[in-house]
Amino acid sequence: MEKISICWLRRDLRLHDQAALYHALRGEHPVLVFFIFDREILDDLEDRRDRRVEFIYEQIVSIQKELQKHKSGMLVKYGSALKVWKEVLEEYEIAEVYANNDYEQYALERDAAVSELIGKKNIPLHSFKDQVIFEKDEVLSKAGKPYSVFTPYSKAWKAKVNDFYVKSYPTEKYFSNFAKAKLPAIPTLKEMNFEAVGEPFPSSEINEDLIADYDKTRDFPGMEGTSRMSVHLRFGTVSIRELVRAAQELNATYLNELIWREFYFQVLFHFPHVNQGHAFRSEYDRIQWRNNEEEFKAWCEGKTGYPLVDAGMRQMNATGFMHNRVRMITASFLSKHLLIDWRWGEAYFARKLLDYDFSANNGGWQWAAGSGCDASPYFRVFNPTIQAKKFDPSQEYRQTWVPEYQTEDYPEPIVEHEMARERAISAYRKAVKKS
Repeated sequence: MEKISICWLRRDLRLHDQAALYHALRGEHPVLVFFIFDREILDDLEDRRDRRVEFIYEQIVSIQKELQKHKSGMLVKYGSALKVWKEVLEEYEIAEVYANNDYEQYALERDAAVSELIGKKNIPLHSFKDQVIFEKDEVLSKAGKPYSVFTPYSKAWKAKVNDFYVKSYPTEKYFSNFAKAKLPAIPTLKEMNFEAVGEPFPSSEINEDLIADYDKTRDFPGMEGTSRMSVHLRFGTVSIRELVRAAQELNATYLNELIWREFYFQVLFHFPHVNQGHAFRSEYDRIQWRNNEEEFKAWCEGKTGYPLVDAGMRQMNATGFMHNRVRMITASFLSKHLLIDWRWGEAYFARKLLDYDFSANNGGWQWAAGSGCDASPYFRVFNPTIQAKKFDPSQEYRQTWVPEYQTEDYPEPIVEHEMARERAISAYRKAVKKS
């Protein structure tokens, strides 16, 4: 049996400008592309029509078709990662394994277990940086410390970046090195007990005109003013290097948003307690939350009586997407107006968002709740009525998602703003004063 190298895809679902694939294809063995529909993740999903699984499946099918043009294919298996790897070790003569770095807690544990397993057969696991420009310890202060405030981090990030870091990997030059293989059919969604919804996903094409106007349009949820690239960044169906090059050329505000993403990745690496359910700032774990389950249900369903909050929640429930400005407002409303633990909202977003990414979701929720690094101060409480007038002046967004707004069918506000604001500030102040 001929020895092969395996390129193990995870959240890097593309063949173009892909670090691990580039290094694998330049090696001395033919390369088999491999993906696992991991039951350790899939079995925890409550919704059998989860569109993230459908998105991944569509991309896997697309990659398979591309590989077949090169008389190759993609090995796709369904099961727990370690069990699947034991099967693969029996089926193939493997020389090396290539993968890109993953940073979340489960991924770190999975990769360590797989590395140990294949290491017993003297098979190395080569891992590369691909989903970020800078990772881990690459951007530190002059004192060698990690940043916990965004602005100095972004300045250091911009001072360090150069053409080397944003240059694409020319994988296409080496496509002749794919292993020639006829492989089993990809497991279907039905075989994995999932169903397709069948609605289109955002395009992965970089819209340069939209990015050029991003700073003018990004705050208005009634407009198509954001790039919708977050899902593609989440699953690696677009190259971060290509996006950064476009942002450098076209729009500094858009570049800052990409740097925020990397800021939250490095927070996850340097401050792992946020990965374990804790507030970044420990004093905020002492807040006396009200945690009213009926109010939480109303928030989840978009029935709070605050139309901008309700529009955002309904948009997410229906489509898996919520505009970023509205994410801040809905998160602030839950944690401050209702004094419900931000972790409840974080978990709900994790279930519903198509672009769910732990580091960004956790960072955004802790920012809104005031408990995170470089967070909105606890005494800043968004007024959702003023926010609606400012960012949805034509009411287009609210009327799209809350058609009964301004009719007798729409509920009264669940809480009065000024009272809720004072209650939140009081509860936060007590927690902070105990420190």
